[in-house]
Amino acid sequence: MSDKPDSKIPPRAPLVPPRATAAPARPSLGTTTRKPLAPLSPARPAPAPLRATTAPALPAGAAARQKIVDSLGKIDVSGREFAFTPADFERVRALIYKHAGIALSPIKQDMVYSRLARRLRARGEHRFSDYLDNLERSNDPKEWEEFVNALTTNLTSFFREAHHFDTLANLLRSFDPKRTVKIWCCAASTGEEPYSLAITACEAYNTLSPPVQIVATDLDTNVLRHGELGMYGMDRVDRLQRDRLQKFFLKGTGEQAGKVRVRPELQRLLSFRRLNLLEPSWPVQGPFDAIFCRNVMIYFDKPTQYTILKRFVPLLRPEGLMFAGHSENFMHAADLFRSLGRTVYARTDQRG
Repeated sequence: MSDKPDSKIPPRAPLVPPRATAAPARPSLGTTTRKPLAPLSPARPAPAPLRATTAPALPAGAAARQKIVDSLGKIDVSGREFAFTPADFERVRALIYKHAGIALSPIKQDMVYSRLARRLRARGEHRFSDYLDNLERSNDPKEWEEFVNALTTNLTSFFREAHHFDTLANLLRSFDPKRTVKIWCCAASTGEEPYSLAITACEAYNTLSPPVQIVATDLDTNVLRHGELGMYGMDRVDRLQRDRLQKFFLKGTGEQAGKVRVRPELQRLLSFRRLNLLEPSWPVQGPFDAIFCRNVMIYFDKPTQYTILKRFVPLLRPEGLMFAGHSENFMHAADLFRSLGRTVYARTDQRG
C-alpha cells in the first residue's frame, strides 16, 4: 500500500461563501410558536461498533489477556530475516518464565527477536518455531544456557547507587575485626558490583586482606567469565576516584594497553558461581552479613519475588542487611523484610 496522497486534487472551495439573495423575516418577540429548524443535512447513522455487540463481555483477566493478544497481532514481521510470529513470542515468554522466572513484558517482541536471532544464525535455523521445537525436544543444557543468556539484561557499573556502599562500610566497621564477614552478591554480572564490594571492604578495614568473603553469582555464564577475569576498558573505570583506581587496579600494557585489571588481592576475596534464583537448591551457604540483590527482582512477578525473599531470611544474619535496586519495593513482603530507607532492608523478625 502506497503512502503517497491521491493524485486527484479536489477543486478548492471558495474563500467567501456566496451571499444569500434574501434574508428570512425575523419573527417578532411576541411570537409564541416557532417552527423547528430544518436539518442542514440528513442525520448520520451512528458508527458501527468495532466488535459485534452480541459478543459476551470478557472478565477482567480475560480482557487484559485480550489486550496482549491484540498488541501481539500488530507485530510487523515484514523484512525480517527469520519467521517470527506472535505465537513464537508467547512461547518464548513462557519458556524464559519457566526456566528463569523472568516475566517478559508484552512490548519486548523486538528485543526477543534481535537477541535470539543470533542463536538461529549460529544453528542454521530459519524459523523461530523450529528453533524452539529443537530447544525443547533436545533438552540440550548448553543451548538452554545460551537461550537464557541471550534474554538476560546486564547493566552495571562500579559503585552504582553509591550510598549502599557507604552503608555497607559502616556495617563492616561495627563488626568484630577478628570475625570473618560473608557477603552475597546475587547479580554479579560482569563483576563491577562484587569488586566494588571488595574495595569497600578493603577501605573499611584499611587493608588489602580484609576478613571478608564475597560470593558473586549470576544466571549468565558469559558475564561470570568476564567477572572472573577482572579486566575492563578505561571507559568502565573513568568515573572512579583517582586514588581508588591507582590503589586497586593494574594498568594494562602491550596488547592490553588501554585496559585495567583488578589487583589479585581483590580477586582472592571473590568466588564466582552460576546460580539461578528459581532453582530449588542454591550453591551458597549462609549465614551472610549482607545480601546484595539489586535490580534483579524487577524481572520477577510478585509471587516469585516473595518466594525468593522468603528463602533469603534464613541465609541472612539477624543483624544483617539486604540491599535492593533503586526501583524495587518489597512492601508486599513486609512480614519478611522491613525497610530502613533508601532500598536497604532488615529482617522483620529482628527489631532494634
